[in-house]
Amino acid sequence: MNTVKPGKKKTVSKKNIIDIRSERYNNNAPVQILPEPFLKDRMKIVKEIRKGISYTFFNEIQGKSPFTESEWAELLNISTKSLQRYKGSDNYRFKPLQSERIIAMTEVMTAGLDLFGNADRLKEWLNTPNFALGNLKPMDLLTDSYGKELVMEELTRLNYGIFV
Repeated sequence: MNTVKPGKKKTVSKKNIIDIRSERYNNNAPVQILPEPFLKDRMKIVKEIRKGISYTFFNEIQGKSPFTESEWAELLNISTKSLQRYKGSDNYRFKPLQSERIIAMTEVMTAGLDLFGNADRLKEWLNTPNFALGNLKPMDLLTDSYGKELVMEELTRLNYGIFV
């Protein structure tokens, strides 16, 4: 990948996305956050959300995600300190609203990792202003369900080669 000279801002261009997609299909195996059947079985997702995602399960997801602990805390609308406290609890389960956000972010990560091939490239895209999203960073839109859907729609368009 090209190196960026000091003082220059790195951007994700159409060409970069095409290069990333061809590299993904030629060299990389698909990146999987959760077992494929889990995300396809909507009833199982509903049951897990209502029961509450366990911290152990969340920790597996967090380990494969491009999000930092503080970004996860912001996405879940809790403090970083609370998230750290949950780590120390043996059988902590997130509340249904937080569980739903974890699953929603997992869907974004799965689509993004499928498109970009690795967490670093996905993170770069999430933190780069996007013309199709009103020059907002996709990361800034992930704090609510409508923003998440806009990000998912853009990832889908990019996956199909539709640029803006």
